[in-house]
Amino acid sequence: MRLSPVSIVRYAGFIFWEVVSGTLDVAADAFSPGRGATPMIVEYPLRCDTDAEIAIMASSITITPGTITLGIAPALENAPATLFVHSMYCSSREELLEDLHTMESKLLRASRGGAAKDAS
Repeated sequence: MRLSPVSIVRYAGFIFWEVVSGTLDVAADAFSPGRGATPMIVEYPLRCDTDAEIAIMASSITITPGTITLGIAPALENAPATLFVHSMYCSSREELLEDLHTMESKLLRASRGGAAKDAS
């Protein structure tokens, strides 16, 4: 791991914002009957390859209100490690996968520095 201090601060800010916006989504749903949650579970193959990166990614998802990491499948021969993620408020599977990809890209930039560009 080649830590990038600036990217770590950016990632922390990104996660902070995700927590705030997730809290607002959950609160709006609690106080607005019929707002309509759209719960779904997706399988997300990771580009993270170290235990630390995988743990941080899973924790980042779980700390965000409205999402939770349900499980982690380990990497096998030609298949990467995979997260199973439950979300309450994404409008489509594609949107959720794109959001997870964005989160993972920011994490990899923070943990790998310039080498993360190769993993995007």
